[in-house]
Order: sequence, then structure tokens, then C-alpha cells
Amino acid sequence: MPTSNNYFHLHLVSDSTGETLITVARAVAAQYANVTPVEHVYPLVRSQKQLDRVLDEIEEAPGIVLFTLLEKDLVSRLEDKCKEINVPSLSIIGPVMQLFEAYLGAATTGRVGAQHVLNAEYFKRIDALNYTMIHDDGQHVEGLDDADVVLVGVSRTSKTPTSIYLANRGIRTANVPLVPGIPVPSQLETLTRPLVVSLHATPERLIQIRQNRLLSMGTDSGNDTYTDRQSVTEEVAFARKLSAKHDWPLLDVTRRSIEETAAAIMKLYSDRQRNRPSG
Repeated sequence: MPTSNNYFHLHLVSDSTGETLITVARAVAAQYANVTPVEHVYPLVRSQKQLDRVLDEIEEAPGIVLFTLLEKDLVSRLEDKCKEINVPSLSIIGPVMQLFEAYLGAATTGRVGAQHVLNAEYFKRIDALNYTMIHDDGQHVEGLDDADVVLVGVSRTSKTPTSIYLANRGIRTANVPLVPGIPVPSQLETLTRPLVVSLHATPERLIQIRQNRLLSMGTDSGNDTYTDRQSVTEEVAFARKLSAKHDWPLLDVTRRSIEETAAAIMKLYSDRQRNRPSG
């Protein structure tokens, strides 16, 4: 049987970190709501001895096998074993590499983990992460002009996780909370270089998230304005009014995941960079 009790085994075999495999596998698995994969991740598989241990585990718990291996001997051994024990296997990067080779008319270098080399792009991401961590939650507003993107919004609009996600894409991101009754930093109001994006959500969604937050902290909300409907509604109205005043683009995160929010911001940022006059 391919599945048991709505679970199935998913073997992810990589000669590098396995990040590519995990991302692809989870994106596909998410489309099947009634079954859950039991992930077996095998990173840094670069020798026959390492592969032998992987093959033993696959044989003990048969399931789908996805791999990103470049060494042809390892690929052949893995595919042969999968055929022998009658489990499906697929190279995630193989077909894409063949397409590249056919179009470019050149063979690959076969460099394992080539996407993780310490190049300029890598150091750009590290710099962005350092900047973002220092400028989280309204800290060090004197450095806001050095940002690529500044996120603003009331509490629990996913400013911090979105900032970190963007930083992982090399975008220096700061975030500043909007709190009624507390003046907005003057540095924020005079920004011209960074893209300022206002994140907002419905009061109902914010109240739900905040209540869950308080429960996880073991705190009783009581009559706290933090979860009071009238107070939250006023917060949302305040943030919208302020955003309109400064012409900051509004992004509704009510039903958006962090990834979807970040993708929308990256599009705004890309469009802004493209439309900026050169020189």
C-alpha cells in the first residue's frame, strides 16, 4: 500500500544541504490535504558508503524518493535500487539541467553545492540579515535611510518575520510599529530612498492572533485594549490614515502567508527600482 493511516514516507536525498528538495517536496505535498508525508532527509550524500545507509532506510520504509545528486554513479545506484524494490524515484534538478544543456549547448560543471558558494550575493544576504536584526521593531531609527524596504504596521501584522524573509533575499529591511498615541519617528516621515510599505489586517484577524499570543504566554487578556475590538478597530483606522497621509502602499496580510506577503513586497520594490530615473 502506498499510504498507511494517511501517512506516506518521503525520502529526500541530496549531495548538498537539501534545501531545494525540501522546498519542492513540501510545495507539492501541501496540495494533498488528506495525506501527510513522513520526511526522511539525507543531506551531504557524496559517497557510496553514505548512499548505502540511505538505501537501507529506503528499503525499510518504502515511499517516494526525490533526489538532487550530481555524481552519475550515485544516481545510477539509487535509481537501480529504487527499481529493484519497486519505489518511485525522481531527480528534481536532472530534467532542468538537461533543458539548460540543450539550450545553452554546454555541459554542466558538476559542482556540488554550487548555489551555496561564498559569492557577492551570499555576503549581500548576510549584510541584509545583520541590518534587519538591528533595525527590528523600531530600533535604531536613525539608520532607516540605509534600508531598501521599511515595513510599518500595528502589532501582529507579521512585520518581523516578513522582514527576516526579505533579508534572506538580500533586501535590507527595517520595521517600525504604529501605535496610536505614540508619535511616529520623524526619521520615518522624511524617508525618500527606501520603499515604505504599510502592512494591515482586519480587526477580527488581529484580535484572534493577539488572543492566541496572550494564551501562549499564559496571560489573561481581560479587558486589555490589546484585544478590545473597539481599540483594535481604532488602531487599524489610525494606521490606514497615517499611510494615506504619507502615500505608503497598503498591503493586506489578513489571509496572506509570510511568503506571499514578501513576494508582494518584492514586486513593489522591483517595480519601484525599475521606474526610478537613472543617474
